[in-house]
Amino acid sequence: MSYKTRLGLLMTVDSIIVMFSIYVGYWMLSASSEMVPTVIVASSVALLISHHIFAYYFKLYQRVWQYASIQELSAIFKAITLSIVVVGIMLLIAYQGLFIRTLLVTWMLHILLIGASRFSWRLYRDSKVTMRTDKKRTLVIGAGNGGTMVARQLKQSEMSELEPVAFVDDDRSKHNLEIMGCPVVGETDLIPELVEDKNIEHIVIAIPSMSKKELNTVFEKCSETKVKTQIMPAIEDIMSGRVSVNQVRDVQVEDLLGREPVELDVDTISNKLTGKTIMVTGAGGSIGSEVCRQICRFSPGKIILLGHGENSIYGIDMELKVKFPDITVEPEIADVQDRERIFDVMEKYEPDVVYHAAAHKHVPLMERNPHEAVKNNVIGTKNVAEAADAYDVSSFVMVSTDKAVNPTSVMGSTKRIAEMVVQHMDTISDTKFVAVRFGNVLGSRGSVIPLFKKQIEAGGPVTVTHPEMTRYFMTIPEASRLVLQAGSLAEGGEVFVLDMGEPVRIVDLAKNLIRLSGFTEEDIKIKYSGMRPGEKLFEELLGKDEVHEEQIYPMIYRGKTPPVDMDVIYHFTEMFESYTVKNLRDRTLDLAHFNMEERHLSLVK
Repeated sequence: MSYKTRLGLLMTVDSIIVMFSIYVGYWMLSASSEMVPTVIVASSVALLISHHIFAYYFKLYQRVWQYASIQELSAIFKAITLSIVVVGIMLLIAYQGLFIRTLLVTWMLHILLIGASRFSWRLYRDSKVTMRTDKKRTLVIGAGNGGTMVARQLKQSEMSELEPVAFVDDDRSKHNLEIMGCPVVGETDLIPELVEDKNIEHIVIAIPSMSKKELNTVFEKCSETKVKTQIMPAIEDIMSGRVSVNQVRDVQVEDLLGREPVELDVDTISNKLTGKTIMVTGAGGSIGSEVCRQICRFSPGKIILLGHGENSIYGIDMELKVKFPDITVEPEIADVQDRERIFDVMEKYEPDVVYHAAAHKHVPLMERNPHEAVKNNVIGTKNVAEAADAYDVSSFVMVSTDKAVNPTSVMGSTKRIAEMVVQHMDTISDTKFVAVRFGNVLGSRGSVIPLFKKQIEAGGPVTVTHPEMTRYFMTIPEASRLVLQAGSLAEGGEVFVLDMGEPVRIVDLAKNLIRLSGFTEEDIKIKYSGMRPGEKLFEELLGKDEVHEEQIYPMIYRGKTPPVDMDVIYHFTEMFESYTVKNLRDRTLDLAHFNMEERHLSLVK
């Protein structure tokens, strides 16, 4: 049905209802039959005109009535009430009478018939939904707005395989009540018993406001049932139209390990990035690429994607050009170890801000290849930092790691030396140099999550190095957003530390992934393989002499770092660069013994 046809039909139906309502009202209650013809004609014309005016104003002709709800009912009430008020005023002026009882009956009939004409569309639609007999009996966790939305959409969807049969909610005032024909049967603590009693085949968690800690508790209860558990989409995804309410998804490990989102200081970040030229090194990596995505949300004038791997740079280049067509994206294939090339790129674009995310980060691999760790993490950082200084970059933000604290590995040591290079550059340059330090990132390349998932897909076992091994975790988008926020707070010389929340035992992470994959620990075994070279049992975010207890922004701390003896650092880098690659292959780079208090490095045969 076209819009014009639909509009004409609705206006015709409304006109008939208006005429019928006012005639019946006068016929039932008018005291003087002599007044009826004159008053009816005048009142009908006034009510008809005012009804169509207010119906148009409140968009009664534009609404999709097959999805009618309280909002549509409210619009009907307002339009009809105001129409009756207009007619009452006209009668008072023209006939010195208000006919209150007659107008009241007319108002009631008007609302009843208009409402029935509209909501009958929804009743017809709901009655046409064919009920499938093969739907899975579903328990909805949460009897609030989220749970009601999920239940309504699942019931009305012909394609859905789920049929809500009950709710659970910790709000006891809702117990023994019904929502969408489904009873609220108890609290979340009773999930295992209720699943058995109600023959539940599926569980949907539908509490958008639930904290991560509460979600973990609820998911633990659901895991006891061995029934598949899913979660409703994020509200922002539903509102943006990316997904519908009934498109429930599997619970991800990020849901269980993430923290509550922190609102960014958009104005401060915008002042740093909007309309500016921004360079990101390591732009093809998991952190670097997400930093690029986050930067583009602030409408920079130009963004330079610098990286060594052509495939990864090609991927993020194509993605950004499609998502942000108004931003100039410049891909540059370059190695941060190539000093001349880095200076050429910096001279070509003269960026306002540089985010340095290029680094080797895999601990065991760097233990086997220490010379490559130094070349990339130390020499590469030094090249980019000195190029930024030479071409008057406003701010330089280096992405660092918690492994730089009291380092026991080559990777951690090289990242700490890189931090020291950045801190020193701040003392001799007009550019603001800062470093941002955080822990492990969920889903990043080389992280434990993809490894565990592959092992689970292969049927196990899942290998964990030590039962007490713990790490800090953060999602890639969260880490990238906080890197931008920390960069906007830079005054120069700081090492910012992101609040990583509570550390997580790796074995608990493995158990969660096994359960999320639909298995039990009996199906997928966990095997302890022993700690690898350079690994710590517990990670630290700040050393004892680096702690500033107060946050300068939610989830961001400013670390106090000890003085830097750059003579030692430059002596080391000069000595390193003087050796050929052939000589280095015959030597062991003893960076693990880098002592931060005595500030010395040793290169031993």
